[in-house]
Amino acid sequence: MEQTMPAVGMVAGRAQRERAESFRDHNRSVFDQQRRARRGPTPEIFFTKHLDNSRIVKADDPERRKEMRQFTIAMGMLFFLVMTYVWQHFSSIEMGYAIEAKKLQVEHMREENRQLHLSEAQLSDPDRIDRIARQLGLDTPQPGQVVRPDGSFANNGPVLAEAQVPSAVLR
Repeated sequence: MEQTMPAVGMVAGRAQRERAESFRDHNRSVFDQQRRARRGPTPEIFFTKHLDNSRIVKADDPERRKEMRQFTIAMGMLFFLVMTYVWQHFSSIEMGYAIEAKKLQVEHMREENRQLHLSEAQLSDPDRIDRIARQLGLDTPQPGQVVRPDGSFANNGPVLAEAQVPSAVLR
C-alpha cells in the first residue's frame, strides 16, 4: 500500500508537467506565428496624421442665422423677465425682514418709554421728594423763600383762581 501512494503522486505530477509543457508549446507556436506575420520591427507604433481644414469654408445659411437671432432675442427676453421676477422676489423678502426689524425696534422703544414714564412718576413722587429733603435736613420753605424761574416769588398761602382773557380775543 505504501508503494501505491507514491506512484499515484508521481503520475499526477507527470500529468501536470506535460500539461504545462503543452501550454508552453502552444503559446510559443502562437508567438512565432505572430512574429512571422509582422512586417517590421515595431508594428505597435502608430503615427498621427494631421489634417489641414483651413481651406474649408462653411456655407452661409441666412435662414439659420435668422432663426438663431430670433432664438437669442427670445432667450434674452426670457432671461430678463426671470431676473426681474427673482429681483422682485428677493426685494420683497428683504423688505419683510426690514419691516419686522422696525416693528421689533418700535416695540423696544415703547417698552423703554413705558419704563421711563414709570421712573419719572417714581422720581417725581412728592412723598419721596419730601422724605429725601428731610433726610438731608431741609425744612418746608417759608413764605417768600421760593423764587420761580420767571423771577416772581412764590407765595405759600392760598391762591385765588383767576380767569385770564386771551390777548387774541381782546382785539
